[in-house]
Amino acid sequence: TLFVCLFSLVEAVNMSEVEEELRGEERDSTKRKKKDKLSGKKRKEKRREEEQQQVEEEDEEQSECVVLRGIFKLGKKSHDVLLTRTRLTWTPIIPETPTGKTCVSQPRMMLLQDVFAVKVKRRRAAGQQSGGAVLGVALFSCRRRGKRLVEDTLHLHNSSAEHTHRWYNTLKDQLTGFSSRPRYLKVFINPSSHKKEAVHIYREHVAPLFKMADVRTDITVTEKKGHALSVMKECKVDEYDGVVCVGGDGSVAELCHAMVLRAQLDADSPEKPRVFYYHLILTGSTDVVSCSVHGVRDPVTAALHIVLGHLQEVDMCSFSSLGQLVRFGFSAMFGFGGQSLARAERKRWMPSSQRREYALVKTLARLRPEDCQLSFLPTNKSNRNLFEHRISIMSIPCLSPHAPQGLAPNTRLANGSASLTAVGNTSRSEFIKHLKRYSSSSGQFSFSFVETHEVSAVKIRPQPLIGWPEEESEEEGDSKTSSIIQSEGVTFPWNIDGELVEIANEVLVRVHPRLITLYGEEAFEAESTVSCTFI
Repeated sequence: TLFVCLFSLVEAVNMSEVEEELRGEERDSTKRKKKDKLSGKKRKEKRREEEQQQVEEEDEEQSECVVLRGIFKLGKKSHDVLLTRTRLTWTPIIPETPTGKTCVSQPRMMLLQDVFAVKVKRRRAAGQQSGGAVLGVALFSCRRRGKRLVEDTLHLHNSSAEHTHRWYNTLKDQLTGFSSRPRYLKVFINPSSHKKEAVHIYREHVAPLFKMADVRTDITVTEKKGHALSVMKECKVDEYDGVVCVGGDGSVAELCHAMVLRAQLDADSPEKPRVFYYHLILTGSTDVVSCSVHGVRDPVTAALHIVLGHLQEVDMCSFSSLGQLVRFGFSAMFGFGGQSLARAERKRWMPSSQRREYALVKTLARLRPEDCQLSFLPTNKSNRNLFEHRISIMSIPCLSPHAPQGLAPNTRLANGSASLTAVGNTSRSEFIKHLKRYSSSSGQFSFSFVETHEVSAVKIRPQPLIGWPEEESEEEGDSKTSSIIQSEGVTFPWNIDGELVEIANEVLVRVHPRLITLYGEEAFEAESTVSCTFI
């Protein structure tokens, strides 16, 4: 009996070991299946990646296949020149040495996306307007010099007319393939802008580049405020590839407002305007929009962005009061910015720089916060109310030589939000410290009385201060500007894109993401060439 029991026990133990082994094999089998499944997935993913890479390599190889190859002289040396769909490369041809060795020289390269014109070079006698012996082709391109774009020229010399014209025609065809480049532009010039030099600047620096790039223009020299708006309402915008404004921030704000209104009319959709036209500013006294899309106040840089077809989507704001649209714009100031501009407008007889300096000093001398209720909708969907603040709302960074990092460095051109800066009641000395920080790299918001928020909508409801309008009138005379929103009682000065707008009631500011497209590309810092001497 003992033997049988022991045998049964041993048998039971052996059976349990077998079952455990079987279960282990099942687990291993399941793991192998899962592993095989995962490895199969990885193989498929890897295969897809390899196929995608192969397609990309084929596309790159196709784009880099040689379109033309020829011999040209650059300077005094002959070069082997290769033209592909995306670039031009040239390598010096160096003869073999007596020992049979050749020196290897690195090729140089130019991207076709940087070339805006190609011309046939000819030898002509003095006074000869056409014809002449063929000398080769010249390629006109741009290159970067710091934040600026400058014109550059590559001369390819070859006396063969057939060879030269073949290269010229091929290059012209390839440049035509850049669809974003304009062929016909509507140009508005504000003759009063930039010390009344706007017409001269356009003729000397911009028109020659347009002509070289075969860009036709239809020019209107504005005669008064609102002239561009009236022209834009009537002109056939479909005929143009873009609209160009030669002027300062006031001119560009008026034209951008006109373009949005025109787009509303064409789309028959006042609630959701869509703009399909492109716009650029060139010259002015501050040019925060130009600096934000170019980084510099330079007409040549602006013109090269146009002819090369560099496009940048930009957010805009709508400003309305009591359900009535006031205007579209990029930035606004209420409080200190509005008060100083109102004072400057009352002294139009002064030179512009003196007028601005006087207004800032006078407003700082009488510094006070606005008694208002400020409600806003942050991008995180929470609401807050603030009282007694000086306020700025900017849908673009507002770079300028005075503020290289921008008045609103924490926003971008097309991020779908605006930067709200609210400055609370503080002492004059502390407020001046805050202003001075804008001319440096950072720290303008590191004060306890300054708040910044990323917002999609803002509502400002001002409260009039008893006695203030009368004091202003006695000291500085009645304002010659009329309110856009007519109402009994007091109006409040707003600085919207550098233009004085007086409004009597609450103002609703809404951000419209990527509402307009400008010629240029986003800049993160402006070229600083001036200092803030009036603070």
